[in-house]
Amino acid sequence: MAADFIYLNSRDEFLRIDISRIVYFEADGNYTRIVLSNGLVGMVCMSLTKMEQYVGPLVKKKGITLARIGKRFIINLSYVYKINLLQQELVLSDQRFFSYTLNLSRDALKNLRDVMTEYLKGNAPSQS
Repeated sequence: MAADFIYLNSRDEFLRIDISRIVYFEADGNYTRIVLSNGLVGMVCMSLTKMEQYVGPLVKKKGITLARIGKRFIINLSYVYKINLLQQELVLSDQRFFSYTLNLSRDALKNLRDVMTEYLKGNAPSQS
């Protein structure tokens, strides 16, 4: 199923990444770190903006919603577990096997909370 994977090729490495396992992307200068739900981490020589342009249409086809959070992160909204404004932390988890904690500004977290509210309107069960 080629549609379920993204392929990233560089001079030294080739990565085959299952789209459904992407938890977040993190900018690191001209590189992007890719963190997966199984604990694997990949690094590619591509800016976060270019990664967003490349991956965006592919994940949309799979029904996955990514959100750009500030200059440094793109996260998979389906893994958002907790947004803590006071501690300035975002916890991404499947609530079973893994948990990643990211430190973000209050403004970024407030924006994410608003994005999550809109995201959940489309995915929340209807109220009777």
